[in-house]
Amino acid sequence: MSGRLMLLDSASLYFRAFYGVPDTVKGPDGSPVNAARGFLDIIAKLVTTYRPSALVACWDDDWRPQWRVDLLPSYKAHRVAEVVAAGPDVEVVPDPLEAQVPLIRETLDVLGIPIVGAAEHEADDVIGTLATRATTPIDVVTGDRDLFQLIDDERDVRVVYTARGMSNLEVVTDATVLAKYGIHGRQYADFATMRGDASDGLPGVAGIGEKSAAVLLAAHGDLAGIRAAAEADEGMTAAQRAKILAAADYLDVAPRVVEVVRDLPLPPVDGTLRGIDDERRAAAEALAERTHLGSSMTRALAALSAT
Repeated sequence: MSGRLMLLDSASLYFRAFYGVPDTVKGPDGSPVNAARGFLDIIAKLVTTYRPSALVACWDDDWRPQWRVDLLPSYKAHRVAEVVAAGPDVEVVPDPLEAQVPLIRETLDVLGIPIVGAAEHEADDVIGTLATRATTPIDVVTGDRDLFQLIDDERDVRVVYTARGMSNLEVVTDATVLAKYGIHGRQYADFATMRGDASDGLPGVAGIGEKSAAVLLAAHGDLAGIRAAAEADEGMTAAQRAKILAAADYLDVAPRVVEVVRDLPLPPVDGTLRGIDDERRAAAEALAERTHLGSSMTRALAALSAT
């Protein structure tokens, strides 16, 4: 056992599972179970590889919180399938995946892995809060670079990055971020704000790309320092100053959108892995039999039993 708490960015992982396992994998009623089986395989791989002492599945109770949209209307706007009157936006999720989400939650429950979400907040915010209040080392499992902002070598908070696939997992530390982007993890939110991110609907500062953002952060420390230098007309080129000043309205609001929340009033959660007792094993095997989760459940049980 590693003594580490592993926090799963659940939606990031079940999307990966859905597209990574053929949809010809079906349940007894003929409906796909590929995402559920793939998610179990991901858990087995992570637990076997990193041997966490505790595991929590962090959930998007609101994938596009209204308070973020109020600050920046373009936030994730391109992902909206429809707008529901007096309700949340509906994210573009393939129907065969959406139908499997309840089964994914059921598999987590039967395995004893707690699911934690928060009203009006994303899984990123849950992860940020749990990572901030933890007293143990942390592994954040995600394919989302935005969570690089949580990396903290002093507290031993790192990211297990899945973007290159489960066969090419990358452990990202502050040294990794520094080598790749020329910034520290604590600067990543400001870096992403300036650079922008089309996948999240963040326009960024026009004319400021990754290299310029890194240079400015190296010189001025953070976004507040950059804006102060632009106002004082010192420490940057005239062109950079003009771009920063022109983006004032965006920079007034975007940092709050990009920064993960770290102080949600979450109840205590105990994700300690204690192995699989006979009762839990029987329930998990019955679920697997009923839904055709097969060898994927077997692998997950084997991995969790070894904890």
